[in-house]
Amino acid sequence: MGEWFADITAELSGFVWGLPLIIFLVGTGLFLTIRLSFFSFRMLPHSLKMLFTKQDDKSAGDISHFQAVMTALAATVGTGNVVGVATAVVIGGPGAVFWMWMTALVGMATKYAEGILGVKYRQKNAKGEMSGGPMYYLEHGLGQKWLGVLFAFFAVFAAIFGIGNMIQANAASGVALDVFNVPTWLTGVIMAVLIGLVLLGGIRSIGRTAGILVPFMIVFYLVAGFAIMILNFDLIPAAVGLIFTDAFTGNAVAGGALGTVIRMGVARGLFSNEAGLGTGGIAAAAAKTDVPARQALISMTQVFIDTIIVCSITGITLVMADMYTTGVEGAALTAQSFEFFLPGVGNYVVAITLLTFIFSTILGWGYFGEKCFTYLVGSKLTMVYRTIFVLAIIPGATMSLETVWNLGDIFNALMAVPNLIGLVALSGVVAAETKVFIDIRKREKEQGIG
Repeated sequence: MGEWFADITAELSGFVWGLPLIIFLVGTGLFLTIRLSFFSFRMLPHSLKMLFTKQDDKSAGDISHFQAVMTALAATVGTGNVVGVATAVVIGGPGAVFWMWMTALVGMATKYAEGILGVKYRQKNAKGEMSGGPMYYLEHGLGQKWLGVLFAFFAVFAAIFGIGNMIQANAASGVALDVFNVPTWLTGVIMAVLIGLVLLGGIRSIGRTAGILVPFMIVFYLVAGFAIMILNFDLIPAAVGLIFTDAFTGNAVAGGALGTVIRMGVARGLFSNEAGLGTGGIAAAAAKTDVPARQALISMTQVFIDTIIVCSITGITLVMADMYTTGVEGAALTAQSFEFFLPGVGNYVVAITLLTFIFSTILGWGYFGEKCFTYLVGSKLTMVYRTIFVLAIIPGATMSLETVWNLGDIFNALMAVPNLIGLVALSGVVAAETKVFIDIRKREKEQGIG
């Protein structure tokens, strides 16, 4: 695409990610955290335990608790954790990592609320499958169908042309070219074929694939990251210290104004964990669960795992390697940083991990986009959506890095606004459902359960 398009998308990205949206996004998470009396913090250990505990398979839903959160993680643990963090550090400096953490900490309450509302207002379609998410709780909970339509419309574009597809394909083709010398167009074609085959099986196929692929890819990346931390433990204090000090000064990179540091941290934090986008509610709605809050608690672990754990590994490693001012960016920067600490191995660790992350992310977003598409036009045109989604992978693999990231940021912001309105307006419902769960937990403890 021409320079004019790149310039327009850059301007729009900067505009939509201005101070009002940042305040709205972080403020919503903070508001929910306080209104729920820090429930997301207090219940995090229990939530992580539930994630790996077999739940009641007789409850209504299409997939298990574990598969639902793995589908959500599949969609979020991707380029945001490798390329997104690198982009944030290059543009905003090390301090951007701090603001990613802040977005995640308050984002746990946001994701929890999305999960509750996604399950509470979900609907069963003609095929007997569950459908839920912001479009349903904006229509049936808030009574504002136009907001649901607006969310679904932006989500479809985000899935096909932004965070869910083209950005992922672009990052995959770049790393495949750099590390394995595979032409970008060929990477696009191979991914399109593989993604198409899995999407044909619907949510159950996606859930099974995610349940196997996601745990493996996260553990693989974390083992390499922790190895770097252990072998270079002496560098960690200075790196973490710089992340904290630069978060409030913006002096670590040339021209790094404080506003840029915060904007990049929040924008990339949202891109990575999607707290506030509403996708968590779509995934949670498919889960087999007896009460909305139980699945919501499991859903919020995705934010903790994605940003507090996986993104931290990337961010701290990048700061330790101190290559973020050399002009290298994106996946190449993360790969070079890992290679610096793990010679002969690090480059391949990042390449293999990123390709796996990307594959799972496109799968998860293929499902999210499809649910939004069918909400708008019905299920008869599902194959039209899947065809367009799969074909968009190929041009996405060959576009410029800056343009696709700007598109992703724009659609993320446009999705977030109607969803955040719904979360704030329906916070009373979230609080009421939380009280229901607290009463259930009290009875379970009395019976020696959980």
